[in-house]
Amino acid sequence: MTVRPTHPHVLAGIGDEAAPSLEGQLSAVLALGWGAVELRSLDGVPLADVPTARIRATARRLADAEVRVIALASRIGNWARPVTGDFGLDLDELRVMEECALLLDCPRVRVMSYPNDGLPEREWGERAVERLGLLAGRAEAAGLTLLHENCAGWAGSDAGRTLDLLTEVNSPALKVLFDTGNGVPHGYRAADLLVPLLPYVEHVHIKDAVRRPDGTTAYVLPGDGEAEVAHCLRSLTAAGYTGPLSLEPHLALRPHEGPRQPGEGATDLFVRAGRRLEGLLTGLTAPEPQGAAP
Repeated sequence: MTVRPTHPHVLAGIGDEAAPSLEGQLSAVLALGWGAVELRSLDGVPLADVPTARIRATARRLADAEVRVIALASRIGNWARPVTGDFGLDLDELRVMEECALLLDCPRVRVMSYPNDGLPEREWGERAVERLGLLAGRAEAAGLTLLHENCAGWAGSDAGRTLDLLTEVNSPALKVLFDTGNGVPHGYRAADLLVPLLPYVEHVHIKDAVRRPDGTTAYVLPGDGEAEVAHCLRSLTAAGYTGPLSLEPHLALRPHEGPRQPGEGATDLFVRAGRRLEGLLTGLTAPEPQGAAP
């Protein structure tokens, strides 16, 4: 007998956090009983650099496994592409993502809003908004939705800037991706960033972390860290969010630290994190414990 979840969310995960190969990624999500995956790389190759023939084969394999793609994680505007860099790289990547979206039947593309590279704050913001405006215009014409993540970039850690970005770009093709764990390394409380953005959230990443005494970040199972993952889930639920929850635990792979493969036991860690997420969702209907974050 199949046990149906009591929550409305599609559960998925960024597959390369569990394994570099497509088969390993499928093994992880299927071990959890989930029917969706978020694609970022295959065999260590970023999705936009994977040959078209391989993307077609990936689409066939996913269909055979009855696993759908719920988002494509691009490098557009990310930590490795400052706002002073070659914008052509992002325009080219968006064109490739258009083709991937068609082949994989997924129109949702993760983006960020460009780290600074020595520019005055105002100029940094103007350039970031201009670039994302152009990208959103092209995405809208292609039937894509860009999901801006609270990570590296001008609007990454400030809700006011994110709202300004959405207002200035003014496109239905630009939405918010909220990551529960990014506030720990970037120095803000996730719940404070989330509340003003609740009406605009279209996608959620789940991770948790703690700040070490030396200022570095250690990633932990969802619910074991300082990101108040359960509280964020309660806020999303109260606001009526029913979209995807995509696991990105960073327990075995941290892409921002440079090219690398998940370590030994990555799949097991991924599955453990997925089970923990399921447990947090089960607990959503229980009363908040005394002293919980307001």
